[in-house]
Amino acid sequence: MSESDESLFREVDEEVRQDQYKKIWDRYGNLLMAMAFAIVAGVGGVKGWQYYQQKQAESAAVVYADAVKKAADGKYDDAASALAAINHGGFAQLAELRKAGGLAQQGKRDEAVAAYDAFAANGAHDPAFIDMARIRAGYLLTDTLKPDELLTRLGPYDKDDQVWRHAAREIFGLSAWRTADYAMADRYMTALYNDPATPPAMRQRAQMMMQLLTPLLPKK
Repeated sequence: MSESDESLFREVDEEVRQDQYKKIWDRYGNLLMAMAFAIVAGVGGVKGWQYYQQKQAESAAVVYADAVKKAADGKYDDAASALAAINHGGFAQLAELRKAGGLAQQGKRDEAVAAYDAFAANGAHDPAFIDMARIRAGYLLTDTLKPDELLTRLGPYDKDDQVWRHAAREIFGLSAWRTADYAMADRYMTALYNDPATPPAMRQRAQMMMQLLTPLLPKK
């Protein structure tokens, strides 16, 4: 086949393809345009929503930080008002926890515990925040509840695979110390001290408690 013949076949083939494309476009052009528009609009919508969420989170973070500063300055009512205005999901939950913490700072222990308990009872909240609320309530209750009552509240955290085990065991130990159950207090403080994952400050407190408990324990 000569080069001229090959050239002719290519031209004919190209014309056939163009004719097929035209037929396809005439039949489906509007649909293809609509699909392309939908894709572009969808991408734009996702990007717009992500930007909106980012701005909402940034705004909530600023309000939350300002509320924390107000609470640190003793302006609890102003802090509570600022926290109540936060409507961003994650920061709204932090705001609830912070409001409960503010009540505790003001010495309103019962109200703070009630706030933490109400937060923990809301199954829609983040599980990590729920755990935090229960632990914080536990610390507030070490001066009033007996060890067995605290065990009822926080017993599930007293396991070696639990993230909050250190805080829970410190709470049990402090309650046992208050009620003069020195053997139980020593058991929990020793467990804290021997756990390599115990935070340094908590380990130091456990060591101090062990030293205080030693002369109070039965002689071996």
